Amino acid sequence: MTPLWSSAELRAATSGALSADVAVSGVSIDSRSVTVGDIFIALRDQRDGHEFVVDALARGAALAMVDHTPSGAVDAAKLLSVADTLAGLTALGAAGRARAVARVVGVTGSVGKTTTKEMLRVALSAFGITHASAASHNNHWGVPLTLARLPRDVTFAVIEMGMNNRGEIAPLTRLARPDVGIITSIGTAHIGNLGSQAAIAAEKGDIIVGIAHGGTAILPADSTFLPELITRARDAGLHVLTHGEAAGADARLLAYQPSPEGGVATIALGENRLELRLATPGRHVALNACAVLAAVKALGLAPDVAARALGDFTAGAGRGALRRISVPGGEALLIDDSYNASVASVRAGLAVLAAQPAKRRVFAFGDMLELGAEGPAQHAALAADARKTCDLVFCCGPLSMHLFQALPAQQRGGHFPDSTSLATALRDALKPGDAVLVKGSLGSRMGVIIKELTAGEQVS
Repeated sequence: MTPLWSSAELRAATSGALSADVAVSGVSIDSRSVTVGDIFIALRDQRDGHEFVVDALARGAALAMVDHTPSGAVDAAKLLSVADTLAGLTALGAAGRARAVARVVGVTGSVGKTTTKEMLRVALSAFGITHASAASHNNHWGVPLTLARLPRDVTFAVIEMGMNNRGEIAPLTRLARPDVGIITSIGTAHIGNLGSQAAIAAEKGDIIVGIAHGGTAILPADSTFLPELITRARDAGLHVLTHGEAAGADARLLAYQPSPEGGVATIALGENRLELRLATPGRHVALNACAVLAAVKALGLAPDVAARALGDFTAGAGRGALRRISVPGGEALLIDDSYNASVASVRAGLAVLAAQPAKRRVFAFGDMLELGAEGPAQHAALAADARKTCDLVFCCGPLSMHLFQALPAQQRGGHFPDSTSLATALRDALKPGDAVLVKGSLGSRMGVIIKELTAGEQVS
């Protein structure tokens, strides 16, 4: 079996020093997840990865990439020494992309990046071996890590690209060099850092600068920034396809029939009309499918094959997964959408909650972060949606108070300083037949609530 990286390739890619002759089968940045044959890359984050080199090698890593000598007893022959480990990882990612035969799809956007990436993984796997970003590995280390893990001979690769500040998408897309680039949406996430929705549109639009000449930009037809994005793409020598609900969209959602655990979408793709039976609920999932099918068309693949494959897509943990949980006296339905939140994604989650045939619909909501001065107003703006959908609302964090105070007294389950205190109250309040949506920004730590609610016997 051909290794992922040989010693000679590692030296050439990183300009690093390595005396051992090894065959690397994987790339890891977390010593706890190292498997035999990995290269462990000692990055610096909250902790210095050099502190875990000994542990990584003990777990079976073939070698470690370092930029200084780690403490402890380490076989120097198993160290790939570079000037800087993050730069070394980036160089390795660039080398992985350069040698790849895969056709690459890049994905960015304010909402739906990870879901669209995972739907692309499912759809493209119907046509060939597909490699995609793990979890939400979409930043300055996640994108090069995904590319460094890219096998030599896969048919397709899907690379997710995210940002928190201006100037972050351009280097990621130049590294990934996608053949097809998707912008899922232009929203208000991170507006506190970027200052305006126009700046967000410009940043998301920077995916265009890395798309291969003659490639395709897939743009959100429902965005007011579409004309500017089309101009940028065409000036860069790219083809353009659009997706959404707007008249004239190349991949257009014509109809969506929701059900508690899925839905049926009718999508026009050029002259074709496709019916998708989705196993994950939510109109937003059907809209993500439009972007996926546009990418399939751009790659010259059969849309009907992709549409059938998408019937097997299910949302992952933290991304809208449906789980039956035990509560005193019976069961409740948990909608685990806890990973992150924006106004658009909260509204999408509430629509899924509304579709559930529950005795009570309960919403557990944590602050949406990085909204700057718009934070209070954006939280308050969700009150109308919550009033229509929810029987009971629990909130945590100072910003969520703006939603909580706008609700009638009978809907107020409680407001708490943090997710830990909310979790206890929510656990005690749930009854058989309830459906509960958990939603909030990553920094609000809503995963704590998921752990609390699923700590006991798992029904399904």
